[in-house]
Amino acid sequence: MNTSTQKSPPIFRRFNYILMIIGIVILAIGYILLAGGGSDDPNVFNPEIFNTRRIVIAPIVMLIGLIIGIIAIMYHPKIKPNKEIFSNQ
Repeated sequence: MNTSTQKSPPIFRRFNYILMIIGIVILAIGYILLAGGGSDDPNVFNPEIFNTRRIVIAPIVMLIGLIIGIIAIMYHPKIKPNKEIFSNQ
């Protein structure tokens, strides 16, 4: 029995990994924008938690990071078949 192993192209390319890293960095920026605004004293209300940065900008930045991550996973470039890989057929 001939058990020749046939190499298949990798699922993710370098571009996919770069997009994933960009998405993770943008998510981290969104979480940093979301942080803060608490009060040192739990009995005192701090209205700073409802500012525009935490309610509008941070969720939009996080959504953009998630969309970039989804695109990084779903993106598949057109690959030309390599003659060396398919020469055993």
